Amino acid sequence: MNDPNGIINVVIIGAGAGGTSILKALLKMDKVNILGIADVNPEAPGMQLAKEKGITTSLDFSTLLHDKRVGVIIEATGVPEVQERIRKEKLPQASFMESAAAYLMIYLIDKHEEMVKVKELEEHIGTILNSAQEGIQVVNNSGKVIYVNDSFCRITKLIREERLGQNIFDVSPKGALAEVLRTKEPVFGKVNIIKGKQIEVLSNASPVMVEGEMRGAVVVFRDISDIRRMAQKLEESKEVINYLKEEINNLVAPKYSFADLIGNNERFLKCIKIARQAADNLSTVLITGESGTGKELFAHAIHKEGSRADGPFIKVNCAAIPETLLESELFGYEKGAFTGATKAKMGKFELANGGTIFLDEIGDMNIVLQAKLLRVLQEKEVERLGSNRPQKIDVRIVAATNQNLLKHVEQGLFRRDLYYRLNVINVDIPPLRDRKDDVLLLAQHIIQKLNKRHGKECVLSQKGLTLLARYDWPGNVRELENLLERAVILSEGKVISIELVQSYFSASSLHETEEILSLAEMEKRLIKKALDVYGRDLAGKKKVAKKLKISLATLYNKLSKYKMT
Repeated sequence: MNDPNGIINVVIIGAGAGGTSILKALLKMDKVNILGIADVNPEAPGMQLAKEKGITTSLDFSTLLHDKRVGVIIEATGVPEVQERIRKEKLPQASFMESAAAYLMIYLIDKHEEMVKVKELEEHIGTILNSAQEGIQVVNNSGKVIYVNDSFCRITKLIREERLGQNIFDVSPKGALAEVLRTKEPVFGKVNIIKGKQIEVLSNASPVMVEGEMRGAVVVFRDISDIRRMAQKLEESKEVINYLKEEINNLVAPKYSFADLIGNNERFLKCIKIARQAADNLSTVLITGESGTGKELFAHAIHKEGSRADGPFIKVNCAAIPETLLESELFGYEKGAFTGATKAKMGKFELANGGTIFLDEIGDMNIVLQAKLLRVLQEKEVERLGSNRPQKIDVRIVAATNQNLLKHVEQGLFRRDLYYRLNVINVDIPPLRDRKDDVLLLAQHIIQKLNKRHGKECVLSQKGLTLLARYDWPGNVRELENLLERAVILSEGKVISIELVQSYFSASSLHETEEILSLAEMEKRLIKKALDVYGRDLAGKKKVAKKLKISLATLYNKLSKYKMT
């Protein structure tokens, strides 16, 4: 009930952010007397402000509703259950203003005694309402549109004059405002399309009640067309991302398993046993052996048979990447970290998170990077170039080298602490010359794979097998594969001729009456022959390294060793 002197007695239900804003606004008005405020949370900001101002507070709003002095009840929770209780429990003479209408009407109270003059709302709070991102539309009791804000025009693509004065039952008969006017009940979450426009909106509408009578309605809505389009694009993007993830997983998945490690040699079988044991735990593994012995196959198998088989397998050839680029490849970099870094890039360690990183030719890593690698092993974290924020990673490291790392340690070329960190489990693969009992088994296995690849049915004659068994294979299994692939491709019949096999070897290496050459001499002759074919410039040497399946750095080491240019 209102005071005879024109004072409006008000209670506020809800003391959160919205209720606090309403309370602050009402406190500035001379003609408003705030009887009390209620909220289930005694620590709500509106409750604290009310206590400071000496205003009655209550945890149960029922007490306030039964006060006969109450003229206006402002609900600021937006909770349908609370609104329903207020309707049922309020006294008949009290006007009920729901949260959606309250924010529109509160400024009107400051200038007018009656809340029915909705038209004047536009004059006094237009600037505030026009700053809202949501569209707002107000109608009187007969459905005539008396106010729209700027966002209404922006969202609906209508100019203000096209809507003001129109009847809502004509322009939007199925909309939220029309429904409120018909039912005299609030409407929440109504979705409809603007008439004549392909614009979908989500609306909340409430009746404007004065002394128990509905004098109009207000709707607040937002455009969800863009949201739906964005959601659709997001779904499409998710599909692309999922597809790319599958493709990436295929790219970084291990190619080989223990089934691809062929041999019955006792020393070789011992290597497989150690590797299987290593696969069962997450200890760092160092694989050693000459070029072409199958170090990478062992690394793949250890990952594939281990607990991280579902994670990525990232390979990094430390000798093939220039020293100036290797650090950024391993650790990544932030945008602007150096000239040309126009965007951030993840490093190989980050890509390998949750899986395994295989550091091939680890002996060619410079001493500075060795220190950073040691930190990764100790701290389990990496730091991108240009960043001071370390990132925790969970990566299993498998390293490989064809060099004598202990000798490098003695020469000061390799950190001793890093060596022992890497060499927790050592798999030392024997060269093929030390497991000649496996040559024939390997040859048959390789020919089977080559036949499948090239659509042939080739077999090797007994004489051919004998020649293979007599050779020392300085290039190890890789050299054997190269010879057999050449033979399968060039073979004109099912049986690979002895001539095809003989053409691979130099005469001196095949005649028993000739002196037996050392492995070093055979390697030197093989490199010289490759240089004669491809040339001795940088481009030629790159082709030689690729043909011999060794890194360019390893080739230069061998050229220095044999004093070849």
